[in-house]
Amino acid sequence: MTATVPLIPRDVLFGNPERVGPDISPDGTLLAYVAPVDGVLNVWVGPIGDDNARPVTDDQDRGIRIFFFAHDGRHLLYLQDKGGDENWRLYAVDLIDKGPARDLTPFEGVQAQVVKVSKHHPETILVGLNNDNPELHDVYRLELATGALTKIVDNPGFVGWLADGDLNVRAGVAPTPEGGMNLMVRDIDADGGGGQWRLLLAAGPEDALTTGAVDFAGDGRAMYVISSIGANAGRLVRMNLDSAAAGQEPEVLAGDDRFDVTDVVLHPDTKEVQLVAFLRERLEWQVLDPSVEADFAAIKALQHGDVNLVGRDRDDRQVLVAFSADDGPVAYYVFDRRTGAARFLFHHQPALADYTLAAMEPFSFTARDGLLVSGYITFPPGLAPEALPMVLNVHGGPWARDSWGYDPEAQWLANRGYLSVQVNFRGSTGYGKDFVNAGDREWGARMHDDLLDAVGHVVEKGYADPKRVAIYGGSYGGYAALVGAAFSSDVFACAVDIVGPSNLKTLIESIPPYWAPMVAQFHIRVGNPETDEEFLWSRSPLSRAGDIAIPLLIAQGANDPRVKQAESEQIVAALTERGIDHQYMLFPDEGHGFAKPENRLAFYAAAESFLARHIGGRCEP
Repeated sequence: MTATVPLIPRDVLFGNPERVGPDISPDGTLLAYVAPVDGVLNVWVGPIGDDNARPVTDDQDRGIRIFFFAHDGRHLLYLQDKGGDENWRLYAVDLIDKGPARDLTPFEGVQAQVVKVSKHHPETILVGLNNDNPELHDVYRLELATGALTKIVDNPGFVGWLADGDLNVRAGVAPTPEGGMNLMVRDIDADGGGGQWRLLLAAGPEDALTTGAVDFAGDGRAMYVISSIGANAGRLVRMNLDSAAAGQEPEVLAGDDRFDVTDVVLHPDTKEVQLVAFLRERLEWQVLDPSVEADFAAIKALQHGDVNLVGRDRDDRQVLVAFSADDGPVAYYVFDRRTGAARFLFHHQPALADYTLAAMEPFSFTARDGLLVSGYITFPPGLAPEALPMVLNVHGGPWARDSWGYDPEAQWLANRGYLSVQVNFRGSTGYGKDFVNAGDREWGARMHDDLLDAVGHVVEKGYADPKRVAIYGGSYGGYAALVGAAFSSDVFACAVDIVGPSNLKTLIESIPPYWAPMVAQFHIRVGNPETDEEFLWSRSPLSRAGDIAIPLLIAQGANDPRVKQAESEQIVAALTERGIDHQYMLFPDEGHGFAKPENRLAFYAAAESFLARHIGGRCEP
């Protein structure tokens, strides 16, 4: 293959970003973001608009990625786990006294969830903790100054909570044995006590993945919900909470026949809906509040790319904006709504500007059973789009989807000379309930057929060399890679599996305890180990390990709580026993994916060498 553009170094694509994920303080004076300190991601804080930030955290291991300002004007809060076990702890840093971080939830084997923060109660937040029952998170009031925790709601079987601006827990999501979800609400009395839970909305299994609560309306008498009940795609609706209004049809505020509502922006005080997003081929916003129309138009004009609103100050004057484009780094701006002026803050990885990035193009095809399937294709810059080696990069979830914008893996593959193909196969979210439900009980079957049909589509177009096609992915995508190797060795030349399950029965039987209330979703959409053992085995790559005739690269985190180490170990043992060509990478300090840059870079170096060896792309020394 002729080198046409310089190789982008792996550490530019997959190493630590220079700066990323900004947040603005409630008073609008400070900017926080994540940046490395001695190679480890930490939180930096400084006056907005200058470069005098300093690190305020001192993580020396996995790095910090989830943080936010408290409303009390002095604390910054962040979440961190150990070794990728996803038992998140909540920490607080005092920005005034500048002491070490305090562990606010110091419990072994317990996962902390942030339930609600409110500017009306700046000294207090609500957190969920599963320390009484590992399957259920009770709600606690946490006093930031003292760290005092007080349980205020025992969990009756909910997998999610919703509180109002006064920190009253007024709604919860209850999974049903049939695989549906019930949205439960209650009234709050004058003393802040809660009444009995009552049903507001019942979503059957067919609507469970396309229905969910958003927030309460400003008067507290209604709730915003994304709901596909009575429609194909999830629409934004307003539901009256008055018990006397039970049975009333909700008011539809925004919707699309094919695409679900994916994001909603509310006024921070009135809670009126301002913007609604649909993730079509690109992210598209619908303005519902005329008072922000001019502001949003001015923001969109700042640069090309898809717009995400990532934060704003307490007075709703300054808005943080991120632009994601396929041909450059993510760009962050702050927009002042009073003056109409915007200030560029930074790019997440400025070094990308020194290299030629590839364009990501939406594409669609008709699957063998007539279903319309969409995705994204990224061509190598400077090469003719003919008979290219191809990598089919399968997303995880599977109840997720690929989207347009900067994608380091797509850029990596294209830069190395591969045709990068990403497919939102049936079962992917965002395309309405008919599409996501078409994936029920189709793991390793029609979901896999969609991937094969995508390969057939690009081969028929002449873009890809059918003898040089690799399948690659993480989580569900790792499962798909194993399926590709075991079920379709005639289609693929090699496979790369990252934390993918090899046996669907053992996968479902070993889910984290806090997923147990939702196990009916797995039973309906994948299969029930108690009643479908043979069916699940037939859809498991391990059952056909002897049919594998292509080389594999398998990577696993030892602490993965979702796809246990045994899922990789058992397929590796089968490959070893049969003498099948494979490489196995086990990271002892990682979970469901690779957070530490040294581990990421080690994996991508191995994957790059593996792909070059088997389908012939370029490789950084």
